Amino acid sequence: MKAFFGWVRKMFFVCYNNRILRYIFYGGLSTLVNLGVFWILRKAGVPLVPANTLSVICAILFAYYVNSRFVFESKARGFKERWPEFVKFITARLSTMVIEVGGVPLLVNAAHFHELAAKIVIQFIVLSLNYVFSKFLIFVKKS
Repeated sequence: MKAFFGWVRKMFFVCYNNRILRYIFYGGLSTLVNLGVFWILRKAGVPLVPANTLSVICAILFAYYVNSRFVFESKARGFKERWPEFVKFITARLSTMVIEVGGVPLLVNAAHFHELAAKIVIQFIVLSLNYVFSKFLIFVKKS
């Protein structure tokens, strides 16, 4: 049993030391925030587009926190350093939000997808684009 827990601990650190795996994990949590807020708002009777928009905004704010702190381990400190990073992050996420906010209704109305299925399909596209933006444009390590 001790060997098993040693193996689990070792695998945890192997996975956690891999930025892509950390991004996938925290991206998954961001997606859960997005889907959870969307589901709650739709159950509360909020129309599709406002519910989708609000769920994406909540996920973006959550994603900035976890990406800057845990995934890309930003060295920015204080408002003066964090503000430009935050603005770039928000700008990139707003561009992918357009894809999501437009893509979900498109899949629902034109391709007759179920709402949640459409959200999940679009999430794969958005997740990939967000990683590229974060790695190469936002959380760039200064040499």
